[in-house]
Amino acid sequence: MPRPRSDIDGRIVAAARSRFLTEGVDGASLRSIAQDAGTNLGMIYYYFSTKDELFLAVVEDVYAKMLDDISQLLSEPGELAETVNRLFHLFARMSDVEFDVVRIIIREALVSSARLNSLVERFSRGHVPLVLGFVQRGLVDGSIDRSLPLPAVAAALAALAVMPNLLRRRLVSERPEIAPLVPDAETMASALARVALSGIGGKGRP
Repeated sequence: MPRPRSDIDGRIVAAARSRFLTEGVDGASLRSIAQDAGTNLGMIYYYFSTKDELFLAVVEDVYAKMLDDISQLLSEPGELAETVNRLFHLFARMSDVEFDVVRIIIREALVSSARLNSLVERFSRGHVPLVLGFVQRGLVDGSIDRSLPLPAVAAALAALAVMPNLLRRRLVSERPEIAPLVPDAETMASALARVALSGIGGKGRP
């Protein structure tokens, strides 16, 4: 029988996201998460049978919307350079909650092989085939240097779109004395898109 929907599961996910961000999944206590969510331990197990299932719910809470945005963007007509630029600006405009989940994903992928496998399985049904398909089209029509392996190009695009923006946000929030030296999100997105295109567009290769 399907579990009835209420705001309790949403409160649990929000509380878990906060705890996972500061303490890690392994370090976070389900009892503390329940207390933060204004409920009890039994309600957590009612909605989420394991802590790893709760972790995936935290991911899915923002990933589903991000996936819709990526899918729509990559399906729009336009030149490769235009699409890459829009993609980088999409990541630059991610909310603080979305970036918090990205931080959680990166850390848990590094410390837990089980959670890494779960993430790979989910992303393989999500953005990975979309990005690979986009890159493949660029390789076929010559917009992307055909000598570059498809996975390497896709990985470079993903890394450039996410990691520098993640670092930028941390610097701005935690090092206010150097914040004026850090480009704003839109400026950085445009610059990173140009870096990506100059690297995969076949110009200036040795």
